[in-house]
Amino acid sequence: MSMENPPPPALIRIPVRIVVLVVVLPVRMVWDVLTSTARLLDRTVLRPAGRGLARVFTGVGWAVAWLFHHTAARPARWLYGAVLAPAARGLAAGVRFLGNALFVWPWVGLWRYVVVPGCRYGIAVPARWLHRTVLRPAGHGVVRALTAVGEGLGWFLPRLGRGVAAVAVWLGKAVFVWPWVGLWRYVVVPGCRYGIAVPAVWLYRRVLDPLGSGLVFLVEKLVLVPVAALFRYVLVPLFRYGVVVPVLWFDRYVLTPVGEGLGWFLPRLGRGVAAVAVWLGKAVFVWPWVGLWRYVLVPVVVYGLVRPLGWLWNRVLVPVGREVRDAFVLCWRAAGFVSRAVGRALAWLARFLVVRPVVWVWVSVVRPAGRWVRDTVRSAARLVRDSVRSAGRWVRDRVWAPARRVAVETGRAAKDALAAARAAVRQARRDTWRALGGAARTDRPGEPKVARARTLGSTTNVPGAAPAPEISPRKRG
Repeated sequence: MSMENPPPPALIRIPVRIVVLVVVLPVRMVWDVLTSTARLLDRTVLRPAGRGLARVFTGVGWAVAWLFHHTAARPARWLYGAVLAPAARGLAAGVRFLGNALFVWPWVGLWRYVVVPGCRYGIAVPARWLHRTVLRPAGHGVVRALTAVGEGLGWFLPRLGRGVAAVAVWLGKAVFVWPWVGLWRYVVVPGCRYGIAVPAVWLYRRVLDPLGSGLVFLVEKLVLVPVAALFRYVLVPLFRYGVVVPVLWFDRYVLTPVGEGLGWFLPRLGRGVAAVAVWLGKAVFVWPWVGLWRYVLVPVVVYGLVRPLGWLWNRVLVPVGREVRDAFVLCWRAAGFVSRAVGRALAWLARFLVVRPVVWVWVSVVRPAGRWVRDTVRSAARLVRDSVRSAGRWVRDRVWAPARRVAVETGRAAKDALAAARAAVRQARRDTWRALGGAARTDRPGEPKVARARTLGSTTNVPGAAPAPEISPRKRG
């Protein structure tokens, strides 16, 4: 171990471990008692109780499922398959037959035997004859006449259009072009040329040009030449030698040296003033606080607080805390050994005082009694099960089977009755058609068609088929 963290002396270590052992030992013993009790309860009470409850609930579930299957599911399935489904199919066949008889076949017969023949032979055939014999020839004649008229108009109209266009162009020029062209060519142009342009040219050439040249000559000789001479020989020398030369001399020999001197002196003066101001500012506002911080606060804090607290932390608190931690670990293990020894002693006492008498009672008294009760309950349950099975077979053979046969025969009778009614309606429709049309009707696509079974004149019929006449088709004609 390093010299910065020396080990504590035995004078500190032994009392700390004794105190910690006194504090930790009851806690460890209570902890071991609680954990052992929890394991014992889990092993001897909770797990067996859970398994027993699972078996009980499983048995109750299987019993409820068996009871529901034999009292509700199977009767409902038989009722659906033997009664409800045939009755529903028969009811659906009757409803379908009534629906077709009331809402489909009347409208189909009306459309097929009234509307279609009426439209075909009352409208389509006369209209086709009218179109073929009247409208088509008349249309061809009208088309040919219109074609001839169109060809004549196609030959005449372009020539007529060119003549009308020529006349319209000539009239447009005569009304809108030629008057204005004549006015411009024979009135406006000669008037402007000989009334304005020629006199103006003569006036400019003979009068204005000589007069302007003379005026320019007089202005130049009388005004511009004297003004230029005055500016060149009087004003320019006076401004040059009276203003510019003195100003340049004053600038060169007075202002420039003074400016250079000030430019050399003022920066040095400014740097000196700034240095003095900085020195005074430091002396007044910085150096006192720096000295106070460096020579008063830092030594007081370092030597009065930080180093004593560091020494206390390193020399006292850290060793004591480390020793307390090690003591807790060691005493927890030692308390575990003590608690284990005490627990083994108590377990030995409990084994010889409680467990062995209880095991003897269980093996010698409770188990034989339980096995006798189990065998008795099993035999009683087996008798009840056999009686329930025999009662179920008797109900199935004596009640459900006759009811199912009755329901099947009733469904077949209803089906045969519906088939016979459907065949009678079809035969009545065929007879009506023969009476109205006078000939056998040919089958068209879309008509419902059912095969008729022949029985060779016997009174029995095939279920679902109407009997056919026993007359040969050749003899029937």
